[in-house]
Amino acid sequence: MKLILPLIAFLVITTSHAQQKIAGNYIHKTECLGIELDGSQTVKAWGNGKNNADAEEQAKKNAVRDVLFNGIHEGKQECETKPLITEVNAREKYEEYFNDFFTDSGNYKRFISLRDENNEKRDKRKAHKSITKGLVLRVLRSDLKKKLIADGILK
Repeated sequence: MKLILPLIAFLVITTSHAQQKIAGNYIHKTECLGIELDGSQTVKAWGNGKNNADAEEQAKKNAVRDVLFNGIHEGKQECETKPLITEVNAREKYEEYFNDFFTDSGNYKRFISLRDENNEKRDKRKAHKSITKGLVLRVLRSDLKKKLIADGILK
């Protein structure tokens, strides 16, 4: 009996510590919640940061990046799953353009709609030294496509 209690305590402590590490390393994927009649997609995107503001900013960048380069494969079936840019290595080919586009004061913000900001669903998870935050927002896909055509990225 004397040996069982310390063993149980040890298992409880190590198991809970391992679960915290796993939760902090979980990769959240952008999920499509629906499409709007104006050509925008409502998505739930995730971001990591040192604080709430950094995590929210990263979630917005991740949403636009996924629409541009990866497509959104999680979520509702009626959503557009193809990325806007299908050209191989486009991110590298137009690296200067996209580095400027995704700066903290970059143009990517013009293609995020926060009309429902007061009603948006927010999830927050804390890892060891960072915050992971999920935001529901709209990516103005058709406007983004027009901008890329005007800038010569899409043909």
